[in-house]
Amino acid sequence: MASFVHRIEVHYSKDPREKTRTERIRALGFGIDVLQLVDVYTIATVKRDLLPAELDEIGARLTNPVVQDFVVDEATHALFDYAIEIGFLPGVTDNVGTTARQMVEDYLGITFGEGEMVSFSSLYLVRGRLSPEALAQLPATLANPLINRVSTKTRQEYGETGMDRIIPEVRLHEIPAAGIVDLSLPDEDLLRLGKEGISDPQTGQRRGPLALDLAQLHAIRNYFDRAGRKPTDVEIESLAQTWSEHCKHTIFASAMDDDVPKGLYKSFIQAATNEIRAEKGDRDICVTVFTDNSGAIVFDDEYLVTHKVETHNSPSALDPFGGALTGIVGVNRDTIGFGLGAKPCINVYGFCVGDPASEPALYRGRDRKNPIISPRQILDGVVRGVGVGGNCSGIPTPQGFCWFDNRYAGKPLVFAGTVGVMPREHNGQNLFEKKAEPGDLIVMMGGRVGKDGIHGATFSSEALDPNSPVTAVQIGDPITQKKFSDVLVKEARDLGLYRSITDNGAGGLSCSVAEMAKECNGCHVELDRVPLKYPGMAPWEIWISESQERMTLAVSPEKSAELIDLCARRGVEATLIGKFTGTGRCVVEYGGKTVMDIELAFLHDGLPKKHLVTRQAPVAEPAVGPLPPCPDQLGDTLAAMIGRRNICSTEFVTIQYDHTVQGGHVLGPVQGKGRVQSVATLTKVVPGSKRAVGLSQALFPSYAELDPYRMAGAAIDLAIRGLVATGISPESIALLDNFCWCSSDEPERLWQLKEAARGCYDYAKAFGTPFISGKDSMFNDFSGYDAENNRVKISVPPTLLISSIGIHSDVTKAVSLDAKISGDLVYVIGTTEEELAGSEYFAFLGAGGSTVPCLDAAAARVRYLRLSDAIAHELVSSAYPVGHGGIGVALAKVAIAGRLGMDITLPGALRPDIFLFSETLGRFVVTVAPDHKRAFEQALGADALLLGTTGGSRLRVTGRTFLFEQEIATLEKAYKSSFGGF
Repeated sequence: MASFVHRIEVHYSKDPREKTRTERIRALGFGIDVLQLVDVYTIATVKRDLLPAELDEIGARLTNPVVQDFVVDEATHALFDYAIEIGFLPGVTDNVGTTARQMVEDYLGITFGEGEMVSFSSLYLVRGRLSPEALAQLPATLANPLINRVSTKTRQEYGETGMDRIIPEVRLHEIPAAGIVDLSLPDEDLLRLGKEGISDPQTGQRRGPLALDLAQLHAIRNYFDRAGRKPTDVEIESLAQTWSEHCKHTIFASAMDDDVPKGLYKSFIQAATNEIRAEKGDRDICVTVFTDNSGAIVFDDEYLVTHKVETHNSPSALDPFGGALTGIVGVNRDTIGFGLGAKPCINVYGFCVGDPASEPALYRGRDRKNPIISPRQILDGVVRGVGVGGNCSGIPTPQGFCWFDNRYAGKPLVFAGTVGVMPREHNGQNLFEKKAEPGDLIVMMGGRVGKDGIHGATFSSEALDPNSPVTAVQIGDPITQKKFSDVLVKEARDLGLYRSITDNGAGGLSCSVAEMAKECNGCHVELDRVPLKYPGMAPWEIWISESQERMTLAVSPEKSAELIDLCARRGVEATLIGKFTGTGRCVVEYGGKTVMDIELAFLHDGLPKKHLVTRQAPVAEPAVGPLPPCPDQLGDTLAAMIGRRNICSTEFVTIQYDHTVQGGHVLGPVQGKGRVQSVATLTKVVPGSKRAVGLSQALFPSYAELDPYRMAGAAIDLAIRGLVATGISPESIALLDNFCWCSSDEPERLWQLKEAARGCYDYAKAFGTPFISGKDSMFNDFSGYDAENNRVKISVPPTLLISSIGIHSDVTKAVSLDAKISGDLVYVIGTTEEELAGSEYFAFLGAGGSTVPCLDAAAARVRYLRLSDAIAHELVSSAYPVGHGGIGVALAKVAIAGRLGMDITLPGALRPDIFLFSETLGRFVVTVAPDHKRAFEQALGADALLLGTTGGSRLRVTGRTFLFEQEIATLEKAYKSSFGGF
């Protein structure tokens, strides 16, 4: 308990964000006049009280004197009606408070001890009369009850003393010892154990999901029966993490039907890559695939680049900010943990959420208890989380997307990815290879361990329901991670201070140490040595906690002192917690007693094999009727189409991310004078090189339940085309897959999954683009209640994100998407068919259909090679891949980006609206200087169809007759207005 507590309040004398903050809350329906913000730092010490002069100096260092003032141990006084203070609950990561504490320690030359802290909170001063109902609801828009504490006072209650001084101190009363678990239970009780977790001996409450099924629990029971003893809770929890769907990908690994005996992964994803690599031979661009924390391809003769895309869906449904932040810093660690350490150089993101204008009345508990977070709040939170992660880490975030569908309202999908760069070798050692040796010491580096992140892996392997554990939520600390990232990839790696490294992600130490132990065949851990955020944690919690910003290293004994000294000098905590062995066992001690002793072979490979059975799913589509007539006002239709949520500008997201830090920016997330969202970006990652990393992404969830095979092909095609449009050859492109499925225990959903995986194999093979990494998330379902207490299940549409990475050989020849010069020729590359099922146009019309776009990938590949070659020979002024919304949307975006009109003549083979809005694959809109007309048409042959020219300020479209004319300014307004209030 702290003896001395002081409170410093920092308020704005002139707040540049006050207007935006106030308008945002007004837009949510609250009739307030002004929403002021005060930053609050509560300092608690035990050893000694801080002097008034010291507190004044600390306040000055926490204040921007140009726009802020501060008071110490006094209340901030202003004109307001209500005060709402929001801080973190005890044990929740408080990044601002931690940074402020470090500043105080540095300034005063002290070290805070147990029970001493600086905590941060936000004080909102609200001016405006609110009803009691509105006053009760307002904190819910500012805070998340899972991680935040809220205090509300009226102006009268606030008085002269202000808000209360609160210290978010963790107090645990658990017995720090391992428990014994009796598995000699009836199957009904075993099933409950697997679903709800081990019963706590003190409280009788269940600890949270193990996500173990009956066959797995029988296998565990049989193993310990053979050993002649009962398992400890540490052993059960460790097996649950290691065997979880999140870690072992059991659905992709299991035999399926009679025709996929090796499972989806080996039969389709891995097989495609292996066959492509064998066919390419000396032209193979892959360095490491599927075996490390990230995949890697050749950048040039000296460097390689890595890529990994993860999902953080379940945590983001409970705490959007923390879930997304943890997702992005976690995948940064996948990069740092590749080989002996790659430098994170690019971040990517993707958000699939419900319509942010909707307010679905869904609850995790009966009687309207535990409501879901609204899509608007989820979007705000995940955008901010990725921004904090990347911006605070100094990693550019140029590439990303948003996709809106109300089936994501119950559980959003949050994708986070990172590209890394590293030399191939240093002092004769391949840096992309690593191996722990028996006798190496186990070092944990980075943050400390707390109760945050417990059961994260098993929680992510389950559907979201009323029992989803709060402890699964984590908040990342990018500042701590940035410090150890620099120590590793800028110093320790090239000094040869460690032999192997991996991140502490899913399952925490239980998975990272045990995974590395496979390299040398054994490990011995002393949990007493693991540094904790607070005392009183049980050994099973220490072992499986996913508290963030931690890496595990294998260090030879003669190097350990040098590594720990280097870390100490850089302000990074590094601790010896055990050693790697060759015993074939994972042994864990706590308090001098063995709390885990399991054979590695059983830990990693003992889970029972499954044989999954699928059943063809009926096509889920609206009733197919006659095609609606062509709209009379196609210009208005185009303006409406370009303003649709899944087509319009999401620049409100883009501008929150620094995409130019590290100085490698070539083609960014928005391009042209009109600032249109790009499909692909280019970033230089090696100073002085003409080469750059190209990134693109694509998904078509609206096709999934119509034709999952073609859905996979569409995503692969558009991800590749995005890079080709910049000038990257298909020969230099690799892919990543992220399957986010729903109800994956249902045969119909498994059939859709199988078809999508088969599509991945066929299209990747046809394009010659190998998969280098991937991740699946299998149970993206919400299970709860509506406002009338009816049971509700909402499943996300089967979603496959394909990410592409490619190397541009010469960025001086890269092209952007915007039309450049009046008089340039406008071409469409590729043919257009009547393929509208699942399209944005049919969604706009409310029409159905059965013809999902199909593609001859082999023919398309030849076309893409020709176009990338034409770009390399500087025959192309701009290029844009036709995607959602079809050619009409693509033409409008190219024109808006260049703020340059077009005069377009449509061919007469198709109805005008079909030609404009069909989503036929394999197409580009390209502009070409008239001087290059002949050379370009010779290069592209019959694939190039001349549509018209650029010029003026309007998009004018004719067919057999005049069709419409729209001002580019009107289209730009429509494109940018959908999220105008965000």
